[in-house]
Amino acid sequence: MGIEQIEAKHFKKGSYIMIDDVPCRVVDNAKSAPGKHGHLKCKIEAIGLIDSKKRMLMKPGDAKIPSPVVDKRLGQVVSVSGGSAQLMDMETYEMFETQIPDDLKSAIAEGKEVEYWMIESVKAIMGVK
Repeated sequence: MGIEQIEAKHFKKGSYIMIDDVPCRVVDNAKSAPGKHGHLKCKIEAIGLIDSKKRMLMKPGDAKIPSPVVDKRLGQVVSVSGGSAQLMDMETYEMFETQIPDDLKSAIAEGKEVEYWMIESVKAIMGVK
């Protein structure tokens, strides 16, 4: 688990990137090489994995940008309290609390299995099984 440094020109649609310390999924990487001796420039568009906000980043093609390692896991909902849920990891039996995304609030209930992603120190519910 951690962060790898990847050159801007290597990011493709669907890959993960850190923009402003927020893990995001790349939706477009427009590349341009202006002039005869111009260097490659990348305009990366991404959507935040946790907050679904659109973010943009412009960098030279050889600039190193952090890319988070995403660990996808299964958990079981132990309890629901307001906008958060207590989950138990199905592999390690670790218990932790995390926020419930707005679009999943009606689907989350005690006893349900969910897919959650560990990105850096953030654990986010991504779907219900």
